[in-house]
Amino acid sequence: MLEHAIWWHVYPLGATGAPIRTEHGEPTPRLRRLDAWLDYAVELGCNGLLLGPIFQSASHGYDTLDHYRLDARLGGDEDFDHFISEAHARGLHVTLDGVFNHVSRHHHIVAERPELIRWDGDQPRAWEGHGDLVELDHDNPEVLDFVVDIMAHWLRRGIAGWRLDVAYAVPTWFWRAAAERVRAEFPNALFLGEVIHGDYPRFIEESALDSVTQYELWKGIWSSFADVNGWELAHAIERHLSFVERFIPNTFLGNHDVTRFATKVPQAVAVAPYLLMTLPGAPSIYYGDEQGFTGTKTEAWHGDDEIRPALPDSPAELSTLGAEVLRHHQAAVALRRRHPWLVRAAVEVLDRSNEAITYRAHDGGRELRVELNLESPSVVITGEGEHITA
Repeated sequence: MLEHAIWWHVYPLGATGAPIRTEHGEPTPRLRRLDAWLDYAVELGCNGLLLGPIFQSASHGYDTLDHYRLDARLGGDEDFDHFISEAHARGLHVTLDGVFNHVSRHHHIVAERPELIRWDGDQPRAWEGHGDLVELDHDNPEVLDFVVDIMAHWLRRGIAGWRLDVAYAVPTWFWRAAAERVRAEFPNALFLGEVIHGDYPRFIEESALDSVTQYELWKGIWSSFADVNGWELAHAIERHLSFVERFIPNTFLGNHDVTRFATKVPQAVAVAPYLLMTLPGAPSIYYGDEQGFTGTKTEAWHGDDEIRPALPDSPAELSTLGAEVLRHHQAAVALRRRHPWLVRAAVEVLDRSNEAITYRAHDGGRELRVELNLESPSVVITGEGEHITA
């Protein structure tokens, strides 16, 4: 799947308008609100859904209370099964967000299975100072059993794989052991680890995961537009190539944890998708980025709200202001679909300056040439029968 994956990345609790910090109320089948968006994802050109957390949690989804239960704010088992069926009917693979580094302080295992939790004296160890999140003890073999069982449970229910939240905080040997056991039953299961910095290839080699989040390229793309710095972008591309030689990274312009691309560099929203889609990797599009949604992440208690908004009931209710940005995303994805060899393409930077960069993506006898202006963002793509300007 990774060879041909283009994901639409959705944060379900936000996209469906679920309450995050107030009382959750009665179970509500909000997950079905996403049914209306499945055709939209296909029309965007995606063949996969990268879903944020959907399991029963205390608030934002990353403070899990029950890994075997759909969050009541999203519905019940029948709503999940319905959603998977509707996604599969459209050729969409579904990947779930697995939060296996920590659980909510109120997860039942904290009281009932304390040996599965790390402790600091008589207190559960808080993850990175977040008092509501407590760390699992990955040195305990029963934690491995616990995680493998959860993974297999949802794979049996039709998902294609897992995005592993804060994978960087979990020992790589743990991921290798989990992946090997799961692949014994599901050899095609996909494992994408959230890794922010560090030695990506080494992490892949030690963990046996399929891919990691390519934050270095994300940073290089948005800040090269913001600072008009083609040298930074060239460096980021060349670093990216050293990763692609070893594995297929997950590339992106935005996600649920960062300020929206259209807020950082609004002048580049029509151009950046072509950059993303002509570079190797398995790209994901964070919901709303293809419409030019804005939003700033802050460190306040409500600091993620702007970047995790509710979607309207259907695509027909979207503002027309995003139509042009959507058109460019669709055109960029269509270009990628016409040239699937780009997933592992070699890239040669031909020219670079502060204001512009030119590179060629090639694979054997096939080649695309990309001329990118960073100062007044524009792009020209030629080769293989293409002539695209934006």
